[in-house]
Amino acid sequence: MTPNGRYAITLVVTAILFTAVGTATGYWLAGRHESIAQRAAKSAGPAPTSRKVLYWYDPMVPNQHFDKPGKSPFMDMQLVAKYADEGGDAAGVKIDPSVEQNLGVRLAKVASGVLTTQVNAEGNVQWNDRQVAIVQARSAGFVERTYSRAAGDIVAKNAPLADLLMPEWAGAQREYLALRAAGDATMLHAARARLRLLGIPEPLITQLDTTGQPQSIITIRAPIAGVIQSLDVRTGMTLAEGATLAKISSVDPVWVEASIPESQAGEIKTGMPAHIRLAAYPGKSLTGKVSTVLPDFNADSRTLRVRVELPNADGRLKAGMYAHITLDSPVSSSVLLIPSEAVIRSGKRNIVMLALAQGRYQPVEVKLGREANGKVAVLDGLTEGQSIVVSGQFLIDSEASLKGLLARQPEPAVAASNAQPTSAAPLNEADGKIEFIQDSDITLSHGPVKSLGWGPMTMPFQLARQNMASGLKPGDRVHFGFRQTDTGYVIEQLHKIGDAP
Repeated sequence: MTPNGRYAITLVVTAILFTAVGTATGYWLAGRHESIAQRAAKSAGPAPTSRKVLYWYDPMVPNQHFDKPGKSPFMDMQLVAKYADEGGDAAGVKIDPSVEQNLGVRLAKVASGVLTTQVNAEGNVQWNDRQVAIVQARSAGFVERTYSRAAGDIVAKNAPLADLLMPEWAGAQREYLALRAAGDATMLHAARARLRLLGIPEPLITQLDTTGQPQSIITIRAPIAGVIQSLDVRTGMTLAEGATLAKISSVDPVWVEASIPESQAGEIKTGMPAHIRLAAYPGKSLTGKVSTVLPDFNADSRTLRVRVELPNADGRLKAGMYAHITLDSPVSSSVLLIPSEAVIRSGKRNIVMLALAQGRYQPVEVKLGREANGKVAVLDGLTEGQSIVVSGQFLIDSEASLKGLLARQPEPAVAASNAQPTSAAPLNEADGKIEFIQDSDITLSHGPVKSLGWGPMTMPFQLARQNMASGLKPGDRVHFGFRQTDTGYVIEQLHKIGDAP
């Protein structure tokens, strides 16, 4: 066979081999692709059924709703559909039990109880200004002797302070003795009265009657026990009539004064029990009562001063000592209480996450009262026995915001906030169909709203009064009027089309 013939046969065989390999590979790949497709179909489950869309919204601006899909005018993202089978705005957020555990969700019951408010403040020990003795010279004279005392010394009652030479007192005593010797009772009585007017103490007059010897040197003594605040006498100095010699403050009892913040000033009353701890005596607590709520208010620090009296017989309490005061306000009547940590505070509203059945959670706006000891009183928005979230509520609230859920409001608050419309919020009217209704929340598919320039869309509203929707149900066509408020769009007029308004 020629070389050309052998070459031609080789080409034919090679072509046949490539054809066979290619065919086998194609069958294998086709089988592989079919297997993957089958597994994907099995894992995907049944094809999703048709779901009714209520509206589309931007998760970053959940309160704004649109009647068709598309790109958000606010963010560079597609609008998200809100489906009817998700339960509407009042249904809340549903969380899988395993996710709940990962989020660390904790619940607490709304329960009735009493709330005792404790007011904590810092203060200082001060001397008692109600028990102060002022020692003065009742006549002109000279200081003959002092008793080595100084300001700050503690003295007992009747302790000597200084010896004074009183010339006028000496002359009046001699005149009294002369009249007594003359036996003139009328003049003696007048002389004795003059001794009293000069300020001579009664014990010294009695001593004069007994001994018959005038006393020119008078010892000035402390009228009360306490601390010497000032002592202005020195040996040899001249004294004028009425000159102040010493000032003595009692050390038992003492005062503890503290400044109370303005926000708690309304809870302070005279007679409230007070527990005081001093840095100088750690581990010990003293008990007293509020003796005075001072009438002056410090406008700079926005505080009110209160005064507590404490016994100090042993003299351990010194003026200027630092003290921590705890005041127990009267116990309030029974109210609904929840943990303070459960409240989400936005500045304008207070929100709690209400735990519903089947793993659902709903944001609820509440009206709060007094707060103390980790508990806060709920005046409106919750009822006793309901469960609320005390841990993980911020994550659930974020999810509720992304889903466009509005916090359910207390009915009295809604009615009050919308009872008096303002000229800045005119009434807007439109026709629509009820899609969902529960309590004070209603979702409507409405036509154009000419006053606002809106096109047709489906969106939620609030009812100014819950009984406005009495007799209505999903599917009914209605005519309604609404206003925009700080809490959303509130329907103030609602009636079924065909009925008299």
